[in-house]
Amino acid sequence: MKGLRSAIMKFGVVIAALSLLLLAACGKDDSASTKKEEGKTEGYSVKHAMGTATIKSAKRVVVLTNEGTEAVLALGVKPVGAVKSWLGNPWYDHIKKDMDGVTVVGDESQVSVEKVASLKPDLIIGNKVRQEKVYEQLNKIAPTVFAEDLRGNWKHNFSLYAQALHKEKEGENVLKEYDQRVAALKKEAGKKLDEKISVVRFLPGVSRIYSTNSFSGEILKQIGFKRPQIKAKDDFAAEVNKEQTPMMDGDRIFYFTFEMGDGKAAQQEKEWTNDPLWKKLKGVQKGHAYKVSDAIWNTAGGVKAAHLLLDDIEKFIIKK
Repeated sequence: MKGLRSAIMKFGVVIAALSLLLLAACGKDDSASTKKEEGKTEGYSVKHAMGTATIKSAKRVVVLTNEGTEAVLALGVKPVGAVKSWLGNPWYDHIKKDMDGVTVVGDESQVSVEKVASLKPDLIIGNKVRQEKVYEQLNKIAPTVFAEDLRGNWKHNFSLYAQALHKEKEGENVLKEYDQRVAALKKEAGKKLDEKISVVRFLPGVSRIYSTNSFSGEILKQIGFKRPQIKAKDDFAAEVNKEQTPMMDGDRIFYFTFEMGDGKAAQQEKEWTNDPLWKKLKGVQKGHAYKVSDAIWNTAGGVKAAHLLLDDIEKFIIKK
């Protein structure tokens, strides 16, 4: 009987010890799980034009610029909402297949904050130039990342958006592919790089010559083409009158028209391109004046448009 009691007591000690070990293990797992969950909620930080954003997730993204929309698409992210394209109904032709089902949240100059909020985004991507006044409202809805401006080097904004989406590696690969294509075109161009490339845009009642600090200007500069010398504010664009048409000349002239459907920009283009001063331009007389897409050469401003612009360079310069 005494031996039985002793055995029972020993068995109880073993059970108690095992219970303590199990509790300790559970506590350790709970602690690890808690730390893991804390890591998830901490997210990651991105410095941008308006400060620093802490982002926990980038699954539901709203984009407030045309070039930003192209960036997220190139990075494999379909936004839940985006501003409408400047041209198209509501999207540019070259992205409309990828944007099926995406909600329009206004345009770059007039975003519907209420529509953005209704989409319950995890992340909002915008631009200081366009939406600075509504930044605080947007930032209360979800972490909001703003690029500084919309001119010149589009690749800088693209890298910021890749950070915001936590897709830095994918972003590097997209830019690497683009830069490799530019390098190949530069090599193929050879002596044609000595040609001066003029870029002209027709708008309702306005005609412009674009310089280097523009979407097309940055791409032409990277390839290495020469440009006509013009006085353009901030190296962006110069508005010219009919008598200044000779300033548009170049060995090759690329021109495009921002037509919104009322025919006014098309009329501007017609009046200028039928004028004797236009017809006297060296590029026109040589048959080197090419009408191209305003969306591709100017308004879209993103990586997809950049590749399509390179297609035009290849078609009209490299292969001719």
